[in-house]
Amino acid sequence: MTTINKNEFLLEMTGISKEFPGVKALDKVNLKVRPHSIHALMGENGAGKSTLLKCLFGIYEKNEGDIVFLGKSINFSSSKEALEAGVSMVHQELNQVLQRTVMDNIWLGRYPTKGFFVDQKKMYEETKKVFEELDIDIDPNVKVATLSVSQMQMLEIAKAFSYDAKIVIMDEPTSSLTEKEVNHLFKIIKKLKEKGCGIVYISHKMEEIFEICDEITILRDGVWVDTRPLEGLTMDQIIGMMVGRELTQRFPEKTNTPKETILDVKNLTALNQPSVKDVSFELRKGEILGIAGLVGAKRTDIVEALFGIRERSSGDIILHGKHLKNKDAHEAINNGFALVTEERRSTGIYSNLDITFNSLVANVEQYKEGLGLLSNRKMKSDTQWVIDAMSVKTPSHKTMIGSLSGGNQQKIIIGRWLLTGPEILMLDEPTRGIDVGAKFEIYQLILELANKDKGIIIISSEMPELLGITDRILVMSNGRAAGIVETKNTTQNEILGLASRYL
Repeated sequence: MTTINKNEFLLEMTGISKEFPGVKALDKVNLKVRPHSIHALMGENGAGKSTLLKCLFGIYEKNEGDIVFLGKSINFSSSKEALEAGVSMVHQELNQVLQRTVMDNIWLGRYPTKGFFVDQKKMYEETKKVFEELDIDIDPNVKVATLSVSQMQMLEIAKAFSYDAKIVIMDEPTSSLTEKEVNHLFKIIKKLKEKGCGIVYISHKMEEIFEICDEITILRDGVWVDTRPLEGLTMDQIIGMMVGRELTQRFPEKTNTPKETILDVKNLTALNQPSVKDVSFELRKGEILGIAGLVGAKRTDIVEALFGIRERSSGDIILHGKHLKNKDAHEAINNGFALVTEERRSTGIYSNLDITFNSLVANVEQYKEGLGLLSNRKMKSDTQWVIDAMSVKTPSHKTMIGSLSGGNQQKIIIGRWLLTGPEILMLDEPTRGIDVGAKFEIYQLILELANKDKGIIIISSEMPELLGITDRILVMSNGRAAGIVETKNTTQNEILGLASRYL
């Protein structure tokens, strides 16, 4: 690359290293971001992306290296200090005060005041001004709890904009958005770019990177690999740099053979309207059944009703010819069902507890010995099995799961459910926010389970994923089953057509 004058960069992170007990998370990593540019930061889960940004925000104290922002050497001691200086972050996992209004969330901690009181009128006007500039159509007075996930995402971007941020970091911002919402988000990102911002864009969706990014920095195992202009790079080159090896295919070769029906779902209807209504399907032994549909199609409601965490008003669940009630999750687990939920932060992990607890929590009864005491030997053995079987990167069993990357957290959750020995494994967006290498490992695992005659149900918003690993796809539309298609004989257009049937 050509030599660039320092004043051409808004942000320069040079030679950043960070060590934790038992692991060197970052080893002399570099990140340099220009104004008027969108800079992709890529790497497999556990590559060090989040750790690097936490060092920037003062959440972690770096062990060595220099950070220069707007030409000045800085060491932020908190995210508040970073925000006030002009460095903002839009997180993948949204952390908002749900029972407060939209404008409260934007100005929290820096309310405009009139005397001793909050100036509600000024706060409303300033919020409207920000929204108009970003073309966001949300009422500043509504509670955040009433917003959709995509609107909450827009709210976070508006908040960053209101701080007059010079650097905006976006962590998997499109993971919960529809195509239309993604297009709107990209328009906003381009507006920030035109304004002179430098955007650090973290995503595992290659198509997005090529569509909007100008440069790319790649990390692997805590080490800086390269920084390049995106122009001229291919997807295969980027994947090769990320994983350190050639990844010749995105999906494993299918080797499973669906056999006789093991699960028969008839006329499933859930309470709390609107929800699923009169949905019927069969699942065969050794089959991977996909569930497709647009946002709001009620795909998640199906697996929640089967797992007993969403109440049914009618319908039958028949496993191996036996009618089941599955009135709650405990009963569903005992009947051989397992559910990997979509929102791993809120419904999947106990972030302040260790890997051992998170691996074994669904299977505690199996570790009881005489006098009701738990067997440390067996618990240690099963935790190690989860770590080995799922290729989890962690310093030890006692590491807090919240400190691991999203992909490693997801692997532990899947391993947890495999320890229960399920007959039916249901996975809701299992590869959301996970890199291509880890995705391939999870696909292989799903295929191995199908080869062991398990029934697999997988919900995904990624069409290539459904077409790459499933045998059949149930298409949902507005809470109703619009059709079931054979994967090898269908197309994206047919699935999208069915998904729009009852809108």
